[in-house]
Amino acid sequence: MKIAVAGIGYVGLSNAVLLNQRHDVVAFDIDEKKIAKVKNGECPFSDNLIPQYLAENPLKVTSDTSCYEGCDFILIAAPTDYDPEKEFFDTSKVEDVIEKASKVNKDAVYVIKSTVPIGYTETIKKRTGLKIVFSPEFLRETKALEDNLHPSRIVVGCDKELEKEAGVFASLLKEASLNEDTKILICGSSEAESIKLFANTYLALRISFFNELDTFAKTKGLNTKEILEGICLDNRIGNFYNNPSFGYGGYCLPKDTKQLKANYASIPENLISAIVSSNDTRKDFIAQEIIKKAKQVSKNPTIGIYRMTMKTGADNLRASSMIDIYQRLVASNMRVVVYEPYLAKENQYEIKTEEDFDKFISMCDLIAANRIDEKISKSGKNVYTSDLFGID
Repeated sequence: MKIAVAGIGYVGLSNAVLLNQRHDVVAFDIDEKKIAKVKNGECPFSDNLIPQYLAENPLKVTSDTSCYEGCDFILIAAPTDYDPEKEFFDTSKVEDVIEKASKVNKDAVYVIKSTVPIGYTETIKKRTGLKIVFSPEFLRETKALEDNLHPSRIVVGCDKELEKEAGVFASLLKEASLNEDTKILICGSSEAESIKLFANTYLALRISFFNELDTFAKTKGLNTKEILEGICLDNRIGNFYNNPSFGYGGYCLPKDTKQLKANYASIPENLISAIVSSNDTRKDFIAQEIIKKAKQVSKNPTIGIYRMTMKTGADNLRASSMIDIYQRLVASNMRVVVYEPYLAKENQYEIKTEEDFDKFISMCDLIAANRIDEKISKSGKNVYTSDLFGID
C-alpha cells in the first residue's frame, strides 16, 4: 500500500512509523524543524520507541503536497484544539489537509485520525464527496508508538458503502501491531467519534472521582491510600487510573470532555458538566492547600513548583494542571519559583524559572509537585503532593 500521513505530532508520526514497517509511507508536515529532526532519525517529541524504529527503518517526510499523489490511504492527524468561544473543536486544519490533498488525489480513502465533534465525518464526507472514514486514537503521551504496537482495540467508523475500505485499513493497523488478538470494530462514523469522546470523558471521570476522594480524605484528616486500596480491591473497580493528582490535563482529556459537554447542548445531562467543573474545583482546592501548608512553614513563604509538565517524561505543558495551580498561587499574591527544564528551552508561557536545581531547592520553603520522582524525594525539603503511587 502507498500511504501518506498528514501531521507528524504524536498521532501522525506514531502511525507513520507503525505502518512504515510494511508499506510505502510518506509523512507530510509544514514544520521544517520537525521534518529535519525526523529525517535525522530524531523524534520531535518525547517517545520511548520512535527513535529506535526510525533508526531501523527511516521514514520519508516532506512539506510537498505532491506526496499525496497515488496514495491508497491518506491519514489526517492535524491538531483540532477546542475553541472555548465557539464551544467546538477547530477543524480548520483537517479541512485544509483535505482541500490540498484532494487537488492531487480524489480517489484515496481519507482516514481522519484527529479528534473531531460527533457528526463531523459524515458532514465533511457529504460536503466533499470524498471517501472519508474516522479512526480514533487511544494513545498516551511519551508512549504513542508503544500503544499503537499494542492497541487495546482498533475502531474505524464509516458509511455502509465504505465498510470494505474501512476493513482494509483496520487490517493494516492490526498487521503492523504486536497484538494478534486485538479486536476490530467497524461501526458508523458518528458512533466512532462518540467512542473517542466518551472513552476519554470516562477516564476524566475516574480521575476526578479519585481526586475528590482525596479532597475528602485531606479535609477530614483520613488516609487516602488506605481508602483507595480498600475500594480498588473490588474487581469491578480495579486498581488502575486511581493515583490522585492536582487535576487531569494533557492533550486529550480537557478538550474532549469540553467537546462532549458541548455536544450535549440540547440533551439533558448532569454528569458530563460535573466532570469539567470538578477538575476546576480540584485545582482551586489544591492551590489553597498549598498556600495553607506553606504558611505553616513560614510567615512569608516562597513556594516552589517542581516540574510543570503534565506527565513524567513528557516534554510539553499543554493543558497542564500545574499551569493552573501556578496561576492560582500568583493570583493569591504568593511568591512562587518554578523548576522546569522544558520551560528554559521554550518558555511560551513567560513563566520565570530557576534552572539550577540546587538553587531552586535553597529558595523554597515548600515545594509543590504533581508527581514525585527520585530527584525531588531526595531533596530534603517539605514537599506537597497528592502522588501516592509514583505513577501517572
